[in-house]
Amino acid sequence: MAQHNELGIAGENLAVDFLIKQGYTIRETNYHFHKAEVDIIAQKGQVLAIVEVKTRSTDYFGDPQDFVKPKKIKLLVGAIDDYVIKRNLNVEVRFDIIGIIKNQNGTRIEHLEDAFLHF
Repeated sequence: MAQHNELGIAGENLAVDFLIKQGYTIRETNYHFHKAEVDIIAQKGQVLAIVEVKTRSTDYFGDPQDFVKPKKIKLLVGAIDDYVIKRNLNVEVRFDIIGIIKNQNGTRIEHLEDAFLHF
């Protein structure tokens, strides 16, 4: 497996652990709908958090969360519309990004709630 794929998987595992420690229940990981893949669907109370995880080994080219592009946002919104409707959920939906820098110097995790409001 390529090193960047291993880093991505490690980042998603770190994000799941982080969310659980914050009191979230993990409903799904790597949920697929058409061309979209949702990294994590988590719930805390009546909030369904749709979490895109971006992991990098450095922030030299920018923070990991800067790499979530409008096309990805559109795919995520469509996937979650379908997810909520098919499961007849009555929840508030929020789109978050967890940005992770993981390298030999350590690990930095940043959780941005309602991240798509900033685009």
